Amino acid sequence: MDQVHNITINFMDFPAELLLNFLGHLDVYDLVRARKICSDIRQLIDSSSELQYLIDVRYFNAIPASLPDCNIAVATRRQLLQESETAWQKAEYSRRNSIPMSYSPDNYRWSCGILGIPAKSLEQIKFVQPALSNSDIHTTNLRQRSCKIDSTAFEGYSFSPAQDLVAILSRAARGESHAYDVTFRSLSEDKVHPEAASPLVKALDNQIDSELFNSPYTQTMIFGDYYGLFCKYAHKADGGVVDFLQIWNWKSKDTFQCLEIFDVDCETMNFSFLTNDRFLVASARELMLFSLDIVDSVNAIRFIAKFSFPALRDPFVFHYITFNPIPFHASTHNQLIAINMCMSAPTTTKSPYFTFYIERNTVLELESTYISCYGEATRDSPNLPWSAWGSKYTRFFKNSYSSCIHRIFGFRTAELIGDLVSREGELQPRPLRIRDFNPHRVMDFKAGNTIESHQRLVEGETPNSALFLEPLGHGLPYLETISQEKFLASDMTYGSKQDNGEMHNVSQSIEMLDFE
Repeated sequence: MDQVHNITINFMDFPAELLLNFLGHLDVYDLVRARKICSDIRQLIDSSSELQYLIDVRYFNAIPASLPDCNIAVATRRQLLQESETAWQKAEYSRRNSIPMSYSPDNYRWSCGILGIPAKSLEQIKFVQPALSNSDIHTTNLRQRSCKIDSTAFEGYSFSPAQDLVAILSRAARGESHAYDVTFRSLSEDKVHPEAASPLVKALDNQIDSELFNSPYTQTMIFGDYYGLFCKYAHKADGGVVDFLQIWNWKSKDTFQCLEIFDVDCETMNFSFLTNDRFLVASARELMLFSLDIVDSVNAIRFIAKFSFPALRDPFVFHYITFNPIPFHASTHNQLIAINMCMSAPTTTKSPYFTFYIERNTVLELESTYISCYGEATRDSPNLPWSAWGSKYTRFFKNSYSSCIHRIFGFRTAELIGDLVSREGELQPRPLRIRDFNPHRVMDFKAGNTIESHQRLVEGETPNSALFLEPLGHGLPYLETISQEKFLASDMTYGSKQDNGEMHNVSQSIEMLDFE
């Protein structure tokens, strides 16, 4: 008679190679949960550089370095990523170099390790890419390129190294029916960008009174395939003054372009892309969410939702509101958004400054919250009140008058602490404060799974201010590190190089700190 034997096979009885193959098919959140099942599975996952790198990038939202050699082993990539993360957590940079500037830049910008410096006197925009040597002698090699401009018409520029793109905004010649010329050029070769559908786009064509047009403020932004231009106090062709927001798909042969017009009474102040099809607009009254859609075969901007800011005590008003732009190369990751506010009142000469943070994914989720409450937004529909979103999902900070705007990369922020000028009127060095809002790193810190560092956990704290009539945001716990070293710097910015980098504008020089 045949006998049937019951054989029990445990999961861990399979060969390690086969188990790792199984685990590699898990969602990253399931992978993290699997590590908690038992020590054997945790050790198995931790033995795989591929799975650990996946957790670093997709769970901890660490933004990987842009390495020149795509064939670098995953283990090496993870090691570089871990070294950079450790350096930031300890506020310890590995190298520091000074880059002298022969002139004071008018409007410098920093993106993906490249510094853009307009030099109108030279009729060009210089792009400088600092490259630290690998030797013990800390020298800096500068890779330079330039883009020609007409200094008499030049109004501004945006650039995206990830797309090898420079977009130059120039005033249109007198007598033209449009306000600006926008040219899309290659960053590396100073010629028309090969993917640009048109080498030149006419902004606000047939929309403005060319004789009266003289906008005092413009803002431009590149995000993926889209280029946006915000223009305040523009004289319309049919009379009146309005604010314009025009958006193009610069790669589209159909020259996708949408135009949104805001009444100046709305006090529209700024805009920022969130994703390829969502963007925010801030006014003195509210935060507005829009989408880019095709309606009846026509390109259109659709109003989706709007959210109230915290109410201010009379007679204070929001003087201006700005965003910290989201870098497109990090667009696949969740990301902090910084909204910077300046308040004013006729009864005082002081202008208080505040910054609050919110996760981009939270804003996108609030879209459905708004629609479920009020339906799709219109100009006359109510706002989602601050009490329904702000106090729970944001984190507020008060800024000193002369402190720089907070800089963001992923979930990490950096700023110089305190005033640049002392009470005695002298310049003073300031320490660097680094905050990490990544919720998974906060949980790791609470669980004691962190390296020895100078970090401290901050929860529940919120600035006390008599300016606001509603409670400010106390969400988003974070880890804080303050550098022991101080820097004599007027401004700073940071982003991704081969690893995370830091730049300080000191008089007429740039100090580069390399965190790797």
